[in-house]
Amino acid sequence: MRFLFIFVLFTIGYFNLSAQTLSGKVYDSKSVVKDMKVLNKTQNILTATNEDGDFNIEAKVNDTISFQSIFYHPLEVIVKQYHLDDITVFEVEEIVSELDEVELQSEPEQPVFEEETFNKEFRNLIKEDMKRNPHLYMPEEAYYGGNLLALIDLVAKLFKKKNKYKEPIYKPITYKQMDSLFATSSFFNKQLVTENLKIPEDKAKLFYDFCSAKGISSELLKEENKMMLLEELVVNSELFLILLEEYGEEKVTKD
Repeated sequence: MRFLFIFVLFTIGYFNLSAQTLSGKVYDSKSVVKDMKVLNKTQNILTATNEDGDFNIEAKVNDTISFQSIFYHPLEVIVKQYHLDDITVFEVEEIVSELDEVELQSEPEQPVFEEETFNKEFRNLIKEDMKRNPHLYMPEEAYYGGNLLALIDLVAKLFKKKNKYKEPIYKPITYKQMDSLFATSSFFNKQLVTENLKIPEDKAKLFYDFCSAKGISSELLKEENKMMLLEELVVNSELFLILLEEYGEEKVTKD
């Protein structure tokens, strides 16, 4: 009986020592990294970094911790005791695309046409010329049915008819737009959803609905903004998978 009591105490003590929390902070070369997936591959436990790059995950010595994001090179760390003793800083390397390495030369700045300034200077020139050569500005019906001053006023009115640019207002992307995007785009295809974003094939429609509820601007549907849209989808996919694993479809739908 005494041996059994000692064995139970030893077992409880062992599990208390084993069940520890790994607290860390993730950086890249510029700043903290938010919404990065942190996976304990040994115990199959998943979490993600918060806005400040911080995370907490259950771990013990010799567990394998994986840091994953399509924007960063994968990083795997074998947990040592010193990792569990204090907050540990982990650095990940950003994946640099070929476009980032190309130095784009800006176009030379074009002169801006100021309509009001032009009209004022034009009228001043005419007035000065009228003082020097008044005979040239006398109203004569033979000169094309009117005088030069009428022609000047006509030119000024034409400049004022220029339409002013109005910046468009972009609404959030709808479920229908999201579904159409992944059905027709060669870049945003179903393979990206299942293989890159890790969304189960039978949950793809639910993921589209989840993204539409997040209010992503439809401006990102433009071709030149596709990398910004991809970043939004990556962040939302990680949150979607966490909610799906923790609470199931009902919680994801409500959120």
